[in-house]
Formats: sequence, structure tokens, C-alpha cells
Amino acid sequence: MMNTMTTETTVAIAVPLESEFVEHIRAVDPSVTVLYQPELLPPERFPADHTGDPDFQRSPEQDERYWAMLNKAQVLYGFPNESPAGLARIARENPHLQWIQAMAAGAGGTVKVSGLDTDTLQKFKVTTSAGVHALPLAEFAALGILNGFKRSGELAKDQAAKVWPELRTPTRLVNGSSLVVTGLGEIGLETARIARALGMRVSGTKRTIEAIDGIVEVAGNDGLPGLLASADAVVNTLPGTPYTEKLFNRAIFAAMKPGTVFVNVGRGTVVDEAALLEALDNGQISYACLDVFAVEPLPQDSLLWNHPQVMVSPHTSALSVAENRLISERFCSNLRTFLDGGELTHLVDPVYFY
Repeated sequence: MMNTMTTETTVAIAVPLESEFVEHIRAVDPSVTVLYQPELLPPERFPADHTGDPDFQRSPEQDERYWAMLNKAQVLYGFPNESPAGLARIARENPHLQWIQAMAAGAGGTVKVSGLDTDTLQKFKVTTSAGVHALPLAEFAALGILNGFKRSGELAKDQAAKVWPELRTPTRLVNGSSLVVTGLGEIGLETARIARALGMRVSGTKRTIEAIDGIVEVAGNDGLPGLLASADAVVNTLPGTPYTEKLFNRAIFAAMKPGTVFVNVGRGTVVDEAALLEALDNGQISYACLDVFAVEPLPQDSLLWNHPQVMVSPHTSALSVAENRLISERFCSNLRTFLDGGELTHLVDPVYFY
């Protein structure tokens, strides 16, 4: 991507961000002007709270200032108001816009929901924070695997009831077991690294089938049932796209051997939740650790809430206190590339939203 602004590039901070990280952005190059008005941004309730306090409201005068600031910039740090509607508005109003850095790893979903047509989306780039969340997601996946193998749910239930069972139940060894990771991208590879450190044999899927160091076997989605036949645990890291929707259906769960541990840190739409519940009830899945769901927040009437073999996490496994620092570092690196006329990394595909 070529930066057509030869003398000055203006970056506007559209979402809450600590001033120290704003200064890091300013330090990338003397030609960069950073517009940052923290009084126009909702205060963070916790580290890396990109939407900020929902009770925050700008006055009409502040809202006018906020949009005027964004419309001066060629580059935005964050979607306006961190929403699809904000993205749609800035795309209509800012003729200078060249690039937006999104806070989410799966920002393609927001781009799709914005309703912008392909021609409009071709006018500027959107980059995601994919990879920034790889380590916390991989650590959460390891937690899910260990929970399933070590029966932590049953232990918690017995503790709550003050039960000391007469018959002690053995747990399963993670070391020497087999893991399948669907989606050997940055998150999947980080998950594989941690799993191998625990002594697991790792196979997985990738759109481009190629040998990967440390991975026993790589297959496409068509080869997934074959991989699952010998898996003790499965971790999904795939994003939500038309090609992954309900990939984990009845047939895929049936291809797993009884007692498989299932972890989902990708997107909820990749899993047919009715089929998952059946697999839990018939023993194909012994334990499911779920951070994402087809509908979020998870509906109150979902059977997943109270299932004894399910851990429900409210789509928080990617969050860490280091997130703002990591995203800003990623942005600074990409900003240097942008200024030098290079190709930005982690671009959202404007057609497939991946």
C-alpha cells in the first residue's frame, strides 16, 4: 500500500488509549501528527476496554469535535465509537481515509455488519489485531484441555457439596496425548507450541496445506474427520466466515473418538451448538470449554449454561492487561511500513471479511 501523503500523515485516536501509547505512536516518525483528545473518548473500565464506559455520552459540541477530528485523518486507530455504524459513517464522510487499525482480531465481522459495499471498502484498508491475542488465547486453550483431562469441573462440584468420594477417580495424562487444532494460524500455532511443551502430539488444519515444523500432520477441512479419529482433544481457532459456519456439525462430532475434550476460542458460529450438546450427552465430547458462542451474550435459555461438562467463558479469553501495549506496538510497526510505502500486515479481505 502506497502512502500518498508525502509530507505529513495524520493519525486520529478513535478509541480509549493510554497517553503513553499515544506517545509511542507519535515517536514513529516526525511526519506523523497524532490527534488525541481523551476527553472525547469514553473512560476505560478495565485495561484494554476499547468501547469504554457505556454510560459515557458526548455533548453535541463534543460529538461534533470528535467527528471533525476523525475526518481530518488519513489513518484511524480504532473504529469510530468501536461500532459498525461508526465505521460506515467515517467511510462516507472522510475522503482522505486510507487505513483503519481495528482493535479486534476478528474485525472482519464488524466490517461485514457495517453494510459497506465492496467498492467503498476498496478505498481504504482495515487491519486487525490478529496475533496480538495469540498468547492469551493459547493459554486459555491449554486451561480448557487441562480442565477436561484433570476433571476440574467435577472437583469443583464435589468441593461445593463438601463431598470426599470413597472411590477416587484417576485423571488423564496430557503428556503423550493427541491434539487437533483447527486453524493453524498465529493463534493455532501458539496453541500448538504450548501443547507440545505439555508433551502433546499436534496435528491441525490450514487452508494452504503445507508441512509445518513440529506439527505431525496438516490437512484441509476435508481431511478433518481423519485427523479427529485419533484426537484426545480438539481446539478450534477458526474465525467466523461462510466457509467455517457450523463446520463442527453432527458428522464432525461423530468422527471424534469418545471422550474427546473440545475447546473453542475461535468463533461461535463455527460450531453447531445443538450438535455439540448431543455430543456431550452421548459421550463423544467429555468436556467443552467455550469462550465464544453463536449468539452473544449467550441466551439465558441456552442449555450450555448449566451443562455439567461445559465451562462458559463470556468471550474474554483474549483479554490481558498487556493488550493495549501489544496492539499499539503492532500499529507502530505497521505505521512504519505504511510511511515507507510497504504492504500492511493482517489486512481484512473486503470480499470475504476474513
